[in-house]
Parts: sequence; C-alpha cells; structure tokens
Amino acid sequence: MYAEVIVDIAHSDVDKVFDYKITEDKITLGSRVEIPFGNRLAEGFVIRTKSDSSLPSDKVKSIIRPLDEFPAITENHLKLAAQIRDEFHIPFALALRLFIPAELRGGRVKERKVSWASLAEDISVSEMLSSLRKGSSAQEEIIEYLSHEGKVRRAELTEKFGNSAVKSLQSKGFLIVTEETSERVPYRELEAHANEVVLTSEQDEALKGIQNTEKKVSLLFGVTGSGKTEVYMRLISGVLKEGKTAIMLVPEIALTPQMLSRLRARFGSNVSILHSGLSAGERYDEWLRLRRGEAKIAIGARSAVFAPLDDLGLIIIDEEHDGSYEAETAPRYKTIDIALKLSELYGAKIVLGSATPSIDTYRRAIDGEYYLAKLKNRVNGKTLPEFIVTDMRKEVRNGNESIFSSDLKEELKNCLDAGNQAILFLNRRGYSSQVICRDCGFVPKCLNCDVSLNYHRDTDTLKCHYCNAQYKMIRACTECGSVNLSYSGIGTQKITYDLQKLFPRARILRMDNDTTHNKEGHFKILREFSEKKADILVGTQMVAKGHDFPLVTLVGILDADMSLYFSDYRSGERTFQLITQVAGRSGRADRGGKVVLQTYNPQNEVLRYALAYDYEGFFERENALRRSTGFPPYSLILRIMVESEDDGAAMEGLKSVYTSVKEIYENNKENFLFFNKMRSPLKRIKNKYRYQVLMRLVGDYDRIKDEIYERSLAEKTAKILVYIEENPSNLS
Repeated sequence: MYAEVIVDIAHSDVDKVFDYKITEDKITLGSRVEIPFGNRLAEGFVIRTKSDSSLPSDKVKSIIRPLDEFPAITENHLKLAAQIRDEFHIPFALALRLFIPAELRGGRVKERKVSWASLAEDISVSEMLSSLRKGSSAQEEIIEYLSHEGKVRRAELTEKFGNSAVKSLQSKGFLIVTEETSERVPYRELEAHANEVVLTSEQDEALKGIQNTEKKVSLLFGVTGSGKTEVYMRLISGVLKEGKTAIMLVPEIALTPQMLSRLRARFGSNVSILHSGLSAGERYDEWLRLRRGEAKIAIGARSAVFAPLDDLGLIIIDEEHDGSYEAETAPRYKTIDIALKLSELYGAKIVLGSATPSIDTYRRAIDGEYYLAKLKNRVNGKTLPEFIVTDMRKEVRNGNESIFSSDLKEELKNCLDAGNQAILFLNRRGYSSQVICRDCGFVPKCLNCDVSLNYHRDTDTLKCHYCNAQYKMIRACTECGSVNLSYSGIGTQKITYDLQKLFPRARILRMDNDTTHNKEGHFKILREFSEKKADILVGTQMVAKGHDFPLVTLVGILDADMSLYFSDYRSGERTFQLITQVAGRSGRADRGGKVVLQTYNPQNEVLRYALAYDYEGFFERENALRRSTGFPPYSLILRIMVESEDDGAAMEGLKSVYTSVKEIYENNKENFLFFNKMRSPLKRIKNKYRYQVLMRLVGDYDRIKDEIYERSLAEKTAKILVYIEENPSNLS
C-alpha cells in the first residue's frame, strides 16, 4: 500500500503530493506521519491511500511512523481543506493546519500522564508492616496512609514522605505505580446550574420553524434578552438525539465561559471548549475529546468551526454580524463561508443569531434564501431599556469638560444608591488616545508602525496597539524639548481613574485587552462582576456582546458616534449594531433598564434608528444606500495588499501587481466599478510598508476573481508579501 502525503511545510516549492510506502496498518487517510524528506525528517498528512504508485518501487521511500494513535483529520475535513486551498490559493499544508492544534506539530504537546500509587492487593497490610526493618517510619506511614486513602498520586507521596521511602516500597513489591492519562480541564471551577425553562410562544414557534424548514440556513433575529440562547440549547438537544454533533460559535473569548456554563449545565461532559486563550495542553485535550467522540458539542470563537467532529448536524453562529468572525491572517476566511462548506459535506443545518444582523444576512433572509425566525419581545416581558440622549456640545457650553455628562453622573448615583450595577462602554483602551506637545504639535509614534502611541497610566508607558511595542513615557517633547505635554482623548484607564474620584466607595472593574491578556483574564473579571464584587464595569467592545448580568440597570455609552466617522462603508451599520448590543446589557432581569448615550451629533439618522430599536427601518435605509452606491452586498470589494520591510521593494511590488491585474481590468471593464492603486491608510505596521490595489467587482465576477488571485500572488517574493482580502472588515 502507498500513501499520498502533503509535507507539512507551507511553501509553494513543496506544495505537491509525494508518494510513500505505508509501513503500519494504523496509517490511514488523515493520519499525520513522520517521513524522510530530502536529507532530513519531516511531518506530513496522508491525504489518500492507494494500492500502487506510478513511481518505481525502489524510488519510493517508506513512512517512518504514524505520529498519533488515530487519524488527526477526518475524511470530510480533508475535502474541506482542499476547497480552502483552492479558494484562497494557499499551500495545502497551510489549509490542513487549520484542523489541528498548533502545538501538535513538532510534538510540542501530548497527553498528560500522571503516576498513581496504591498498595499491592496480594499482600496484606499486616504482612507489609511486619516485614519492615525497625526505624522504617516513613515506609510505615506510607502503608498506613494508602490503606486508608486507596490510590493517590505518586508525587503526593514523595512530597509527604520522601522519594527514598517510596522507591523502597516499590522495590519490595508493596507499592504498585501505574500511569494514567490526566485531562487538563479548562474552567474546571466554572459553576453550572441547570434551570427549568418554559419556552415563550415566540421561542417555541422559532424553534419549530428552524427544525422543520428545508432551508439549510436560518436566521434567528431576536431583540437582546429575547431568549435566543434557549432556542440554541433546544436545537442542540435535538441533533444529539439524532446521534449527531454540534458546533456553537461565539464572537469573543470573553463570552465562552458564560456559554460554556450553560452548555455544561444542560449537556455535562458532552461539551468541549476550543479557543486560543486556553493553554496548549488544555486545547489539545479538548480537541482530543472531540476527535475521539468523547464530546459531541464544540463551543468556541471563530477557529472552533474547524472542530474535529464527525456526523455534524448543527452549526450555530451567535452574534453573526460580528467582525471577529473574519480571519485576519492567511487564509482570510469568513466563518459563515466555512460553515456553508461544512453544511454541504455533512448536511448540517446552520443557525445565525443576532439582534442586529449584517445587511447581507438580513437581505438573504427576507429574500427567502434563509429561513427567518423572529423574537420580537424579551422573555421576561420587560420593555427594552429607555434611552437618555445627552448632547455633549451643550455639556461643553455649560462648562462641563468631564468625560461624564451630568445625566450620566446622576444616573450612576441613582443606580449605585439602589444597589444595582452599571456598565460603561468605550470603544478604545489605555489611559488616553495620544500624548501631544502643545508647543510644536509633535505626537509620539511607534517606530514599527505608522500610528500614534497610547499612554498607559498603570505602567507609565507608551504602547502601540498594533504591534504591542512598549516605550518609556516621555517627560519632554523629543522634537522641541518643551515639557508642555497634553493628554488628548480618553481611554478605559482614565475613565476608571476619574470614576473612582467621582464615586470613591464604588468598586470598579476594567475589562479591555490590557486586563485580559492572560488565559482566564476575561473569566475572572466577569465572574467577579456577576458575583456583585464590583459595582461598575468599564470596558471596550468585550462588554458590548452577549453578557447577561441581572443587576445591571444602567449602561453608559461614552462615545456613541465615534465609529460613525471611520472611512468605511460599514461605519453606519457598525454604529447601529454597537449601540443596540451594548444597550441590551441593561435591564435584562426584573428591574428596569436605562441607557445614557453621549453624543456630539444627536440628529444623526443612524442614531435615531438605534434609539428607536428600529432595525427594519435602518436596514431599509442602509440597503437602499448600498444598492445605489454599488457597495457590498451589491458588489465585491477586493483589496490586494503588498507589504515589505523595504519601502522601495514594496512600491516596486505594487507596480508589478497593478500592471498585471490592470490587463484583467482593461479586458473586463463592465465588471469593475472601481480600480486603483494607492498607499494603505496605515502606511506601516509591524515594520512593514503597506500598499494596496483596491477594486469593486459586479456581475459574474467569479472567473476574473480567480485570475486576479493567480496573477497577484504570482508577484510574491522572498522580500515582498502579497495577499488578498475580500470585503475586508477593516480598510485601514
């Protein structure tokens, strides 16, 4: 037997199939194997087995050994990897890596083995004790201890009684040491309480509609607090009863503990969690449980869509509108597209859930391509939170130069006096946006990126939020020497600092990328807040989505209109979604909720729709605008990025790409609404100069899209990186 193997090297020069002889029965389709490759050993993936090879037998090398006890990649996932390779024009090895934990490569992680010790069963305790020499007190204590405790970890015995005594008992045959696999369980201390839930008539109708529709994709469109999660639970329960498996995706790692708690309460050990915030060992063990079929439900952020499940029956994408479902590194996939491919392979249903669906998703739903289920009311029968709109221009005219409006201060005081909790939302992090010299206007910038540095008060440093570089805080302007420095803008640190001065007795938590960088940062902060160990939670976008805190009766949105002014065709859509989502954190239990929205532009049409919770009205406006201007979903934006550490090389690479693709443009002008080359808005990131070719395609563009990929990527060199983004979520 022979195997067709893809070598695990993501380089175009070796992106081809190599034949190897199969040496063991356990080497099958999807196995990872160690192989001789050139003058060294390498790892590879078996993508096909066959009875013969077109090469002479003496020219075909043998596989050295399988790397795992089981095929790491399922047959359907091999097919999916091939589709990803073809669509994104990437090496096959890069596509295959999506389906395994990164640390599995190179043997960097394995199952954890623990040594357990127990007394030999064929010798009585009295016989053991009587055979010991006088003065062997440590050995006597071990025997007595194990006679009461049974089996304990060998390491515990060594720590309590010393390694010498343990080894002596082993050599006498009195102590039996066995090695067992010990699973690393993430969020082990997470409490899981199952509550009896009776569906509302709306939930029941939505559930039955999704279960019975013949359409592969359903949109569960429900206001915040309408009980979408309970519908998800019932759908998962249904597919498990059919002997199938399910994937549950959430947009933020911060949301996984809350959803994991609910799933564990309902489905116990059938649930496994996958996300990048876990330790390497935890991620491997959870992946392994899914691959072996010991768990039937995978929950996680974007990458969990590649969970190693067979017999997939359901994929749920909660908060489907969220930009985090789009990968920012190669391959730059959109999660919904991967879900659709899995649906084709397994016949699985897809459920998209949101209170603020993306324009494209809602258009497909009302056009009948997707099944549409609506939840118009909150499950507790309460109305949606009341908005209090504060015109910050008037606040400034009235002499209030604080971050907090008079309305917000008053509502915060009332909230705290009533023993309730509040969430304050800001769309950035750090202490302030910039440090500016008041004399010459100098702003410190990152040496690696074309962006201003942010001041962080807790470490008294300047940080880059693109490459994470850190610099000493300046005490004087490095251009003119002036000490007249100004801190412009606001950040979560500054809000927390000023808030503490306003309400000295309030307990305040801050949640942003700086406070959640370790593995359980999100979990600990959210647990503290849910246990009422804090009164106010200050945060960035992490606090805006999906959280359910019964005591939160006030939400403050400090810079509601900031995202309106991004140079992006989706700025209005994102602003509407953001306001609606963060407002939905208020008044979710039996207490009423309020939202203080601070804005410098209260007449803005997008804000007016958000204040009225009028998604349908906003959709009609936005959809008509996109149609008339020819923006997605009525066109496809392609952005070819050219990057290099050498500015001159990057410019030359841009010229080559542009010249090559321009031939396609000249021959297919009817498919182009826009075509041009330019410097990227962020000129340099992580020490790479950035240029782009931007285009908008309409009509039947699939053929020319593939040609654009082929011609562009052919210009990639050792010094120049070229990649393509489709409808990028961030055009900076």
